[in-house]
Amino acid sequence: QVQLVESGGGLVQAGGSLRLSCAASGRAFSSYNLGWFRQAPGKEREFVAAINWTGKTTTYADSVKGRFTISRDNAKNTVYLQMNSLKPEDTGDYYCAGGANYPLTSTRAYLYWGQGTQVTVSS
Repeated sequence: QVQLVESGGGLVQAGGSLRLSCAASGRAFSSYNLGWFRQAPGKEREFVAAINWTGKTTTYADSVKGRFTISRDNAKNTVYLQMNSLKPEDTGDYYCAGGANYPLTSTRAYLYWGQGTQVTVSS
């Protein structure tokens, strides 16, 4: 069993930055792929970024490429999402997820989910 807790959300102006963190408890964190997803009001949950269990492979949604960076620190059981040049359309609840399946862009690849942290980008 893995529990995930996100933090770092908040209100930021367009063009600003935030860093989200997701701390995991439980065993085998280093063996899981990790992903970030987001959900805007009235919309479906969508893929944002993912990093595989080795940390050597990352993948991003086209909408965030070049602006967001995902990373992991297995010693701290934590995955991060650095978000730069934020836009109002980045607003939503951000969720981290852990799992062992593929593709990394699919919610179905992940078994464990956090409760989410809210990000609001004002124009």
